[in-house]
Amino acid sequence: MDLQPHIAKFAARMAEVEVELGDPKVFENNRRAQELGREYSRLKNLVQLGEQLDKAKGELEENRALVDGGDEEMAEMAAEEVTALEKEVSRLEKELQFGLVPPDPADSRNTIVEIRAGAGGDEAALFVGDLYRMYTHYATAQGWSHELMEGNAAELGGYREVIFALNGEGVYKLMKFESGVHRVQRVPATEASGRNHTSTVTVAVLPEAEEVDVEIDPAELEVDVYRSSGPGGQSVNTTDSAVRITHKPTGLVVTCQDEKSQHKNKAKAMKVLRSRLLDQKLAEEQAKYAAQRKSQVGTGERNERIRTYNFPQNRVSDHRIELTLHSLPQFMEGEIDEMINSLIQHDLEEKLAAIEA
Repeated sequence: MDLQPHIAKFAARMAEVEVELGDPKVFENNRRAQELGREYSRLKNLVQLGEQLDKAKGELEENRALVDGGDEEMAEMAAEEVTALEKEVSRLEKELQFGLVPPDPADSRNTIVEIRAGAGGDEAALFVGDLYRMYTHYATAQGWSHELMEGNAAELGGYREVIFALNGEGVYKLMKFESGVHRVQRVPATEASGRNHTSTVTVAVLPEAEEVDVEIDPAELEVDVYRSSGPGGQSVNTTDSAVRITHKPTGLVVTCQDEKSQHKNKAKAMKVLRSRLLDQKLAEEQAKYAAQRKSQVGTGERNERIRTYNFPQNRVSDHRIELTLHSLPQFMEGEIDEMINSLIQHDLEEKLAAIEA
């Protein structure tokens, strides 16, 4: 692939963005200013990669000429350089090719993660708690903050459902491929006979929505308030602070009782509702594109079994990219970078193949 025309387009667009960023009026719209800033940073990196590629190609040609020259000692030294430069040129070309894939506009957004127990009863609820812990440990390692939005605790530990927000740089970009069904195979703490059980939980990763993303007519909302309850249904509050919001056009229902303040619970519930509505909107827009791709990564199918955690064999396997890691204890402590980076790489390769087709 001839990358020079693309590098020229990157440079031309970078110059346009630089002019826009020089206009003080742009900063009156904070979101637009941030989008331009991210685009400029991405384009600047691609232009620099293009410059590095040109330099590496020039040095490669020079060393190839020395290999074919009459000086035997110089030819031997140049041959070593040729090998190294060929690898460098290949790496730079691959990075620039990935730059041809348009970034997902939602990648820079904060994220709301919803984890729910599926098949497996108490063991599924325990694993919801394990995944919640895993993701919050990963978030801390990334320098992100996390906030519990709603937690429906189970009597024997873990959660029937937990909803939390992750805030930081590139959260959705790194988390979006976690959506789907996660299967766990292990001997539950509740199992007296020592038999392995298979349980499932579902994970939904939603890009956080703002009010400008989704218009919600207050008349389309049904808001109920009630007293908060804990595991087993016991009351944990003496005031009607818990909030249930029903979005009548879609039937979506969001509840929040984590805060003692009804106002705070309603604000959190609205935040989750907006993100669910935005997720529906994005899913509809991406459906046409997803239908044209054979890759299962990024389709957003909630019922798709994406990963298996096998505790007896100390392995975690992602079925979309056929990657197995034999480091399950570390993985459950939040060391999931290798898996996430492999999923991102695979997605880029699929999208690049579609562009080149």
